[in-house]
Amino acid sequence: MSRDRDLLAAWAAPRGLHVTGELLPLSGGIANRNERIDLASGPAVLRRPPPGVLAAGASDMAREWKVVSALAPQLPLVPRPLAFCDDVAVLGTPFLLLEWRPGVAIAGDLPPGADAGGLLDTTLRAMIGLHGLDPQAVGLGDLGKPQGFNARQLKGWAARAAAVWPEALPAPAAALIDRLAAAVPPEHGEPVLLHMDLKPDNLLVDPATMAPQAMIDWDMATRGPRGFDLAVLLSYWIEAEDPPATHALQAVPSLAPGAPGRSDVVARYRALGGADPGPLAWPLALARLRLAVAWMQLYRKYQRGEVAGARYAGFEPLALAILAHALDHFGSEP
Repeated sequence: MSRDRDLLAAWAAPRGLHVTGELLPLSGGIANRNERIDLASGPAVLRRPPPGVLAAGASDMAREWKVVSALAPQLPLVPRPLAFCDDVAVLGTPFLLLEWRPGVAIAGDLPPGADAGGLLDTTLRAMIGLHGLDPQAVGLGDLGKPQGFNARQLKGWAARAAAVWPEALPAPAAALIDRLAAAVPPEHGEPVLLHMDLKPDNLLVDPATMAPQAMIDWDMATRGPRGFDLAVLLSYWIEAEDPPATHALQAVPSLAPGAPGRSDVVARYRALGGADPGPLAWPLALARLRLAVAWMQLYRKYQRGEVAGARYAGFEPLALAILAHALDHFGSEP
């Protein structure tokens, strides 16, 4: 860790960023690495991909730099970007430095006194604020390719599924991909800026007041139909009546007592001022495919010894449970 600190300090100094502390891992993430580092100008976050082989398009630090550089002046929740390095000779991967913000990331477990409905509203307000920006006006009019978004997302995640199950797709994955391919809908509405993974733990909140402090993890951001951001959130939103094997996901506090259900999530998005997200059944099925494949990608990294931690050991059965759930509920919700 000290070697990385010294290499970072040598790279940063000529850019006017003077490292004064050690690298301290930040908890919460399961893929990209986030570490706090003190600079003479204040605390910062070193953000870089996980070690080992990366899936196609994953952990795109250059994309994140482009997005946060454009959005930070427009959205107060976006941390200020400080520096970007695409020279892998420095730390072994591209990386960026961002302003550090105080706050906690809430996943499956609510802290004492917190309310799942209030946290949901905070998340949806952030999503609606992002969707309300004019991509062209903020300098992101060339981000992604919104035309043909649905078909391209399906093609990309089907290819990732084939890569993560190279011998043969599990039957639920193959059936789900076939059903999605047979019913690709047109994109609904004008394209908006999408975070692509906006759930409560990608918002840092004040632990006492639950007020949002930062919106993080922008490496997948693009332009597309607003309903897809909502569908991604819904894919994580496991309910008590869902198959028990899916309950292990624990990515959002949807199983907390009194937590709203998926239909409530959609209703709150509309009630808080979100524009019509369009039909969500197909995007939700695709988002569940995406989630299952992402969890399998992490499981493969665990198998190769590139990431450590007991939680990764259960990611394969969880991915299969999510696929089966997606197939069973295709077209019937939300």
